[in-house]
Amino acid sequence: MEKDQIIEKARDYAAREGDPHFRAEVEQLLASPDVEETRKELKDRFYRNLEFGTGGLRGIIGGGYNRMNTLVIKSATQGLANYIRKAFPEKAGFSGKTGPAAKGGLSAVIAFDSRRYSAEFAEAAALIFAANGIKAFLFSSLRPTPELSFAVRLLGCDTGIVITASHNPPEYNGYKAYWNDGAQVIAPHDRGIIAEVNAVTEIKEMGRKEALEAGLLVIIDREVDEPYQAMVKGRLFRPGLIKEKAGEVKIVYTPLHGTGAFHVEKILGGLGLRVITVPEQREGNGDFPTVAFPNPEEKAALDMAIKLGSKTGADVVMATDPDADRFGIAVAQAASGAVKRDFVLITGNQMGVLLADYIFLSLKEMGRLPPDSLMINTVVTTGMQKRVAAAYGVDCVEVLTGFKWIAAVMRACDLGERKGSFVFGTEESYGYLVENEVRDKDGVSAAALTAEMTLYWRSRGKGLLDRLNELYVEHGYWQELGISKYFQGPEGPGIMKGIMEEYRKNPPAALGGIRTARVRDIKNGADGLPPSDVLQFFLEDGTVVSIRPSGTEPKIKFYATCCAEVKGGAAGLEDAKAETAQKLGAIKKDIRGVIGE
Repeated sequence: MEKDQIIEKARDYAAREGDPHFRAEVEQLLASPDVEETRKELKDRFYRNLEFGTGGLRGIIGGGYNRMNTLVIKSATQGLANYIRKAFPEKAGFSGKTGPAAKGGLSAVIAFDSRRYSAEFAEAAALIFAANGIKAFLFSSLRPTPELSFAVRLLGCDTGIVITASHNPPEYNGYKAYWNDGAQVIAPHDRGIIAEVNAVTEIKEMGRKEALEAGLLVIIDREVDEPYQAMVKGRLFRPGLIKEKAGEVKIVYTPLHGTGAFHVEKILGGLGLRVITVPEQREGNGDFPTVAFPNPEEKAALDMAIKLGSKTGADVVMATDPDADRFGIAVAQAASGAVKRDFVLITGNQMGVLLADYIFLSLKEMGRLPPDSLMINTVVTTGMQKRVAAAYGVDCVEVLTGFKWIAAVMRACDLGERKGSFVFGTEESYGYLVENEVRDKDGVSAAALTAEMTLYWRSRGKGLLDRLNELYVEHGYWQELGISKYFQGPEGPGIMKGIMEEYRKNPPAALGGIRTARVRDIKNGADGLPPSDVLQFFLEDGTVVSIRPSGTEPKIKFYATCCAEVKGGAAGLEDAKAETAQKLGAIKKDIRGVIGE
């Protein structure tokens, strides 16, 4: 984009932005001397508009059309309001001033996490809805993403928004849009909303006092909190076991300065479980002062909790990310009753395996496993889950990356468009869904079920690592590899596009010395999957290597999942581990060669 166009866009933004802080940022840049750094900064803020990806809007907080700020939030919400009114014309004419959403009229529910400006962005969105005659239910304080999904369904709303950037660094914030089934928007609604956002020329606004008096803004909290907590408890299989054995397991928990403490403490504590929350990380704080990345996928994010766990003799360390949709754990290696010193991190793929096994086992034992049971995971998730599901007679459905695609299959089952009874959904990036009432990953319910699962195996003289090793012996040892390469700035998208094009033009004949047996390019759809910029290489030994640009961050992600059969029972585990490590090491070397590392 030419310099004059950038300046024109910057001036247009400054004239339209009502927030004095964000407006001042851009005005100061426009008034700065015409030096290289100023031009570069303006270009980065205005070379494009933020677009909906796999998780909606997400970007760095600041002034500009390529930033997260009040004007961008208002424009996005006005576009969403316009789309909702067109999508549900029979409800759009209702004033919405009285009565709950279920009795007519359009309605939306808005939640927000602990990030900087989250509360301000959430209220700005709520008031845009109100100005458009759409009743807005706004949470009184920070709440988890899964509760927002639950609230959409509970309140009968037509749409929902959560202001969050999930596990991103503190300079980010984001905006996730949800449809009336409680799931994130997918095609054709995502494209339709973007078209409406891009077409916005006028933003309707209303003050908070006026919206409250008109009944178009309704503040909510415990009327959703209590049913949500009851639902999570209701998804447990063995409340009697928890009541009897609760004192035998000690848990250290961290919400990583996010939204999870309120529900996790109340639910687990209410069950009688001993939960110690990391005090330095308990309260919401958008600066995330104790972690570089508030992401339970990162070992460093759990360091403080693991230290506390070691000091207090905990059995398991649990963590949720800032909006409490992701969930991670580390488990103690020491024997029961000993002071715990060493903890082993459980990967997202391993956690998915353990939960799948426990859910299927429990349902089968209780005679409640439906004959048409469905487990849903993503194309980059470990193949071990499919083997575990098959052992219980459960069909495993693969979808694109992103929990909205898991929710899409659930919706199809609800509508009778597809046969099957949803039992469990998971993805490798620490996402799990164990209930039907939520249509996004839920770290709160995963925490509750993991606590029960830990107690269950303890009652049988085993730890989670013991059970995982048993599953490896039965289904093969599986190991996964993940590499992310960031490409920041205006040139980033072009570089990522070039990497994907090169892989498409010249797919590798082998990776890590293992021949490629098949290539699956999902760019135009494949094997029943909708179009997505994903490439997969199926190697002769069963290893799968996948490549895709992130939908929410400026990076390309590489995944590899590899299996080695375990020979000779548990004694053969080490040999299987060595075999997979050697294969993945060679594959990693090939990938790093392509991305210049």
